[in-house]
Amino acid sequence: MLGKAYGYGTEPDEALRILEGYAEAGGNLIDLSDAYQRGESERLIGTFVGNNRNDFILISKYTRSAHADPSLGVLGNSRKVMVQAVEESLKRLKTDRIDIYLAHLDDGVTPIEEIVRGFDDLARAGKIVYGGLCNFPAWRVATAVTIADLRGWLPIAVVQLEYSLIERTTERELLPMAEAMGLAVLGYSPLASGILTGKYRTGEKGRVTEFKAGVPQAGGNHEALLDVVIAVAAELHSDPAKVAIAWVSAKGVIPILGANTRSQLDANLGASLIRLDAEQIARLDKASDIPLGYPQERLRSEGVRAMLTGDRWNQIDRPARVVR
Repeated sequence: MLGKAYGYGTEPDEALRILEGYAEAGGNLIDLSDAYQRGESERLIGTFVGNNRNDFILISKYTRSAHADPSLGVLGNSRKVMVQAVEESLKRLKTDRIDIYLAHLDDGVTPIEEIVRGFDDLARAGKIVYGGLCNFPAWRVATAVTIADLRGWLPIAVVQLEYSLIERTTERELLPMAEAMGLAVLGYSPLASGILTGKYRTGEKGRVTEFKAGVPQAGGNHEALLDVVIAVAAELHSDPAKVAIAWVSAKGVIPILGANTRSQLDANLGASLIRLDAEQIARLDKASDIPLGYPQERLRSEGVRAMLTGDRWNQIDRPARVVR
């Protein structure tokens, strides 16, 4: 949301105040995409980082393009688009390399081997340091990790995905896969476009009301969940936003904050001081619970567990991590 090219977002002066506050608090990882505010976000970051480039870890993404009306030639995951996009992002960021470079969306067309080889070529050329995937299904990420490992190419290091108390379907395949393969996980929209702050209950405006594109959570009924989030916040003498962000952190996912104002940032950074106890996490889990679906629910059923162990499931020490 840094920038105003979309018509909704943050004015450049306020964006710089947000970045200054983030840096003063010790923040060093900044998540970007060439498409965010049609490249304006990258330009703002390039100006802000300046001579302190080595103090920051810059993430950027390609696939969607910075152009307002892009042609097919600048869209998708192909090596052609990757090479074009990284050069343009480097210019906007005023830097010689991007620390973590991600394919933004799975286009369903480009072979995963082409993407992984492209990352390896960019790393060997010194233009990126690490590669990763954003909004890709688990089976494609697993394929990418395996190909990179077998070929000795740049490892896939990071996955970025949507994760919040409202969006937990990532727990079905993506999170277990990331844990088993040792991938870092960045979770965007930890506040579900502001829904988990409770502000829309009081008629406040935000991304859901002003920037409706890409807000799938807006259509659901989340009132019962909000009641629990607000109750936990009251117990901690805190606010719902901090509780929602702290819950994401408690699940081992790095939450990406998307503040529109310096005051929002300052408030959200307070989530790092929140410590949810086991009972509070269990209540939030129950209030936001989703069915894991097949085959997870079948494999967790008492009948299958009895078959697998001769009805001695309780005698088995389960591994601490997901088995690869």
